[in-house]
Amino acid sequence: MSLQLYAHPFSSYCQKVLVALYENGTPFDYRVLGLDDPQAGEELAALWPLKRFPVLVDGGEAVIESSVIIEHLSLAYPGPAPLLPADAKAALGVRMMDRFFDNYVMTPMQKIVFDHMRDAKDRDPPGVADARALLDAAYQWLDVRLAGRNWACGDDFSMADCAAAPSLFYADWVHEIDTAFPNTRAYRARLLARPSFARAVDEGRPYRHFFPPGAPDRD
Repeated sequence: MSLQLYAHPFSSYCQKVLVALYENGTPFDYRVLGLDDPQAGEELAALWPLKRFPVLVDGGEAVIESSVIIEHLSLAYPGPAPLLPADAKAALGVRMMDRFFDNYVMTPMQKIVFDHMRDAKDRDPPGVADARALLDAAYQWLDVRLAGRNWACGDDFSMADCAAAPSLFYADWVHEIDTAFPNTRAYRARLLARPSFARAVDEGRPYRHFFPPGAPDRD
């Protein structure tokens, strides 16, 4: 086996894949993207001209998009912690929740973050307000769904939770989960306590000063 992951420790989508790798103890060569290793960036550009990451290389084949990477790992390198159920209908539920976290938590969170990176004259207050409203709606919907559940799809940690961990981690930084949503807040805390995600968070800790809105002094 020869797995290489091109990723950055502070990237939310990279953390999503890292959680999956750490859950199963899957060995891989971590090609950390950044100024310390410009060659890794050149290799990424050759593998995927869009230069988005993470990218997993397996035996010379580039696998892109975080959800697809996790599904690839589940098929090619199954471990003790299956992240997708064998039952097709149950797997569909996991995929739905994976998309929920990517589209309705990660995406509006990134809208707020990226707006902080713009010049003041180019900022988009209405767009940010829409993103905050979408996050509140997502927190509320999730709070109802999580009642009586440990994880996003029941008792088993899955790909959906790999997506949820960095989504809720950073979303709460830019738009704090209201106390009116105790299940969502408790779920985020459980994710932070999960060893695989705690490891990913610690690996990203040295980069917190780069967080455009400013990282809070917690977590």
